[in-house]
Amino acid sequence: MIPKLLVRRATILVFILAVGVSVGRARTLRLFVVGNSFSNNATHYLPELAQAGGHELIIGKAQTGGCSFERHWNAVEAFLADPEDPKGKIYGGKSLHDNISTGTWDVITVQQYSLLSPDYGTYQPFAAKLQAHLRKLQPGADIVIHQTWAYRSDAAKFGLVGDGKNAASEREMWEKSRAAYWRLATDLGARVIPTGDAFWRVDSDPKWSYKPDTSFEPKTASHPALPRQTNSLHVGYRWNAEEKLGMDANHANAAGEYLGAVVWYGFLFNESPEKLAFVPPGVAPEFAAYLRTVAWQVVQKVRAANEKLAAAAKPPALVR
Repeated sequence: MIPKLLVRRATILVFILAVGVSVGRARTLRLFVVGNSFSNNATHYLPELAQAGGHELIIGKAQTGGCSFERHWNAVEAFLADPEDPKGKIYGGKSLHDNISTGTWDVITVQQYSLLSPDYGTYQPFAAKLQAHLRKLQPGADIVIHQTWAYRSDAAKFGLVGDGKNAASEREMWEKSRAAYWRLATDLGARVIPTGDAFWRVDSDPKWSYKPDTSFEPKTASHPALPRQTNSLHVGYRWNAEEKLGMDANHANAAGEYLGAVVWYGFLFNESPEKLAFVPPGVAPEFAAYLRTVAWQVVQKVRAANEKLAAAAKPPALVR
């Protein structure tokens, strides 16, 4: 008699391979995103890219800023105990059930809150419970994991690595969050969208990476002066309407959103984004072309590991 676990793994692998074949051609893809501001960043330009590639993309979302696996799950539990409890309606006054019940979804993505992403202790048991619940709600969906990115190299602080300590650098945040995401992928038998790897590939490239402007002094800067932020994937320094200087080293700017979206495109549609014509305003064409190439390289780099996850594959070698 074949063990149930082997049957389940074989079923998952067949589904993954079937998706890989079918999405290589023009099709309609129904995508549901369970996340926060980082998933919102990564999918910002995805509809335009899907259209440019000849695909129809339907997106549903259950997102709220800074939302961790624990908070997502706590909201589910609150809803199950009392559907009218505001604690269960954290997505603009709606629950996960309200949002996901609007249709049948092909792919569902989940992710950790970026600040907690390097610390696997913050993932479980909430991620596994959330996955099991999503399976009950959408038994035909492929539930995948979005690997979020590290903060910019000049961030004031980086993600938490455990015991209240922050990562010491962008690289450490990427390495430890990457390890946590792939550990989760192995534990859940779920594939990974490697956005974080793509960000690091660009941010560590000698030619294309962002390099802090050491001549800029934010404490004495006067409006509208800003530092050089060439090739930054993060928002960085900016002035608000009150002419107050701010610094966001965490969220993606237009270039980062574009990179995230082309990674998702390559993963979801199983085809290279390199020839897609769409480029958002503010992103130089040459840089955009490089980002598309990086995105496809990274998706291909982890493809074998993604396909083997149902058979308990280990994480692939580091990108750089």
